[in-house]
Amino acid sequence: MSPTDSFNDDLNGYHPHGSSSTASLQHGQSGIDKQQHSKDSVFFRDGLRRIDFVLSYVDDKDGERKQERRKVYEANLVKVGLELETEDKIESEDGKTYFVKIHAPWEVLATYADVLKIKVPFKVNDIPDNSEMPMNWLSTPFRLPEHIMQPEPDYFTAPFDKSKADFFLIDNKDTFFPPSTRNRIVFYILSRCSYIREDCGDRDKKGIKRLLNNGTYTAAFPLHDSRYWTRSRDVNCDSERYNLYKHWARFFCFFKEQPLNLIRKYYGEKIGIYFAWLGFYTEMLLFAAVVGTICFVYGSFLHFSGSKEICSEEIGGSIVMCPLCDKKCGYWKLNTTCNSSWQSHLFDNVATVFFAIFMGIWVTLFLEFWKRRQARLEYEWDLVDFEEEQQQLQLRPEYETKCTNRKLNRITQEMEPYLPITSKCARSCLSGATVLLWISLIIACIIGVIAYRLAVYAAFASIMKDNPTTQLEVVGPYITPQLATSVTASCINFIIIMILNLMYERVAVWITDMEIPKTHLEYENKLTVKMFLFQFVNYYSSCFYVAFFKGKFVGYPGNYAYMFGSKLRNEECDPGGCLIELTTQLVIVMTGKQVWGNIQEALNWWGSRRARSHPESLYSRWEQDHDLQAFGQLGLFYEYLEMVIQFGFITLFVASFPLAPLLALINNIIEVRVDSWKLTTQFRRPVAAKAHSIGAWEEILNGMAVLSVVTNAFIVAFTSDMIPRLVYMYAYQPQGEMNMEGYINNSLSVFNISEIPAENRPDDEENPSWFNSSITSCRYRDYRYPSGHERQYSHTMQFWHILAAKLAFIIIMEHVVFLVKFFVAWMIPDVPSDVRARVKRERYLVQEYLHNYEVEKLKIQLSKQNNEDYCAQDNRKML
Repeated sequence: MSPTDSFNDDLNGYHPHGSSSTASLQHGQSGIDKQQHSKDSVFFRDGLRRIDFVLSYVDDKDGERKQERRKVYEANLVKVGLELETEDKIESEDGKTYFVKIHAPWEVLATYADVLKIKVPFKVNDIPDNSEMPMNWLSTPFRLPEHIMQPEPDYFTAPFDKSKADFFLIDNKDTFFPPSTRNRIVFYILSRCSYIREDCGDRDKKGIKRLLNNGTYTAAFPLHDSRYWTRSRDVNCDSERYNLYKHWARFFCFFKEQPLNLIRKYYGEKIGIYFAWLGFYTEMLLFAAVVGTICFVYGSFLHFSGSKEICSEEIGGSIVMCPLCDKKCGYWKLNTTCNSSWQSHLFDNVATVFFAIFMGIWVTLFLEFWKRRQARLEYEWDLVDFEEEQQQLQLRPEYETKCTNRKLNRITQEMEPYLPITSKCARSCLSGATVLLWISLIIACIIGVIAYRLAVYAAFASIMKDNPTTQLEVVGPYITPQLATSVTASCINFIIIMILNLMYERVAVWITDMEIPKTHLEYENKLTVKMFLFQFVNYYSSCFYVAFFKGKFVGYPGNYAYMFGSKLRNEECDPGGCLIELTTQLVIVMTGKQVWGNIQEALNWWGSRRARSHPESLYSRWEQDHDLQAFGQLGLFYEYLEMVIQFGFITLFVASFPLAPLLALINNIIEVRVDSWKLTTQFRRPVAAKAHSIGAWEEILNGMAVLSVVTNAFIVAFTSDMIPRLVYMYAYQPQGEMNMEGYINNSLSVFNISEIPAENRPDDEENPSWFNSSITSCRYRDYRYPSGHERQYSHTMQFWHILAAKLAFIIIMEHVVFLVKFFVAWMIPDVPSDVRARVKRERYLVQEYLHNYEVEKLKIQLSKQNNEDYCAQDNRKML
């Protein structure tokens, strides 16, 4: 069925640069004085017909082809029933821009609401609401006014049927469809309307998107209903934008709940779902942040005898350590790492294990409770079974135009475009090869950063051998060659991440466009997977290297491992462990990303402050919105991506940094208000779009939740020192006591200095002044037999005991957390029982009411037919 078949309007009286409304022309409003007519309005000049969409264009010197396209396109819009009214360029502020205002009358709205199966109310909800919470008065300070939170009553809804219009609760046809639904319908028409004459037969020439790309129009957008800082003077306008700004978009409302129903009503379900998810995620972060802060405070006050031994002059000051690099690194004493060992113990303690297990359970609770929240929103916002509608009815215009082949749909029995399997396979292979190529580029950059670490560490060690940084106040004692290398490498890695991000976006969009996805949902899902894969490798690869590879393949003095056969020796972990370096990497990348995002927001704000300087009598509503930024198709995509990357930081590596959820919470409190402020004040009103969930992001979050259990188990086992300490305390403490005395000496192996090859020995000028020939051995971090032992320099039995304990810990932790996860997921149903009951009742009522409606209609028809037959019999008798 083609919606255009319902209309037989001709083009008589149509003028492409004037109002298409004869009513407006009869009232002589086409030449209204600009000073007398209020421009801050969302209605046509007659003050009755609402502006549902606006197109803008500028006449070019060589714009004859564009003018012809606009003429045909606007004529075709009128032909399908839309009403147009054009504002001449002399009416605009710049004197160059034309504005074509579009109004969809009831006939058009009803026809396309039927086509799109838009759900509308047919009965007031009669199920009592028993959701009142005990102690509800405690949440009063966080609530918004009732008229802001619940702008419309609760109804049972059903897909609109134009032939049964009297079945639905239609009080006023002008306000029955809200503005968000109206602009969605108009955009659907604009996306499929041709801009060439029918006799040309070129199906590729259609859609507002192509007209925007080729410059025929400069912009296409629905209107905001008022200025954001003041209500509209028109009493017929609800000024919902003003309400959103006042109660939602201001930072001082950060402790208030979000008006999700109003957001959905004004911007559509897709944007509403995003803010619902972001708000719920932020609320759940509060619990993780509290527990993480408690664990950090516990680590700060916990006394650790290992750090005491390292810092003491008797133990740490008497242990001579082997050089950490060839030639340029000298011998050093263990107590020089006192500060880094203490810093490491802030995060590497018993609380770390508890927090890692807690976060494994937290992420499960977060995802399960979100499913319930999402199910409730699906019902309240009429999104149940929406995915099937979208898949079947809303093909992308690009798919329709690029797919020249047609085949019969067995379900609808209609011819539809399709992409041949050979073409689809070829495009998929090319897409996969491109993705692998760019991932290889990321890995190459990470290897470059690792090479930087290896090369620069020797330089830092040589420069800092005489401790010149100790002269610096406060921070001087904490700066070591390891820390300097880690911080600079993390900063360089962050810069590389930001540069690569700029390229990934274009590559991912190009690849996805090349695959020609069938629907908008499929397009976004494909793009989501590609962009997340790029970002995952880009942001997390350096953290994976530090957590699972650094210090694991070092060798031992005299037999060190080198990077790819070069002269660069593989990195060793600090005597305090690699966990502190993982923490440093995590803090720099995570905080740097958030700070960079805030800087971008500030720059956007600074460059877009134009609207308030114009009086509304001269600066029309469509001109104000035209000067705002366009909210692109991928507007929400980047917001989701930013939050999901953050979600990875606080779940995948949270065992190394318990304060990560606190930083994320602070960022998200700001993020909710910044995003709402941008959307309300800086962007044109987006075209309303439906979405029943957060899409492919939900599966990505589930995958990261499972992966986080594995990564945190490995971090605790192999990156932190928790397992070696516990094995020592329970099995190798010489006095049999439950303490850590002697642990440092036990964890360091002995190597004979005379056995170090000449090419690996430090240069004489690199050794400290206290080093002399009486020192015959050095220590290194490992569990190996000393020189002279029958199994010299091979691993001791303690090494294998520790390895077995690490593997056992990983298995136990993963099984415990996964069992709890599965139990919690089983205990918490995805759909609340009251929502399930409401869905069933609504479906039942739709069937019952439709049945009764058809029966009554049939009775009226039969009664009318009987009356006609009776009258006909009387007439025959009279004759």
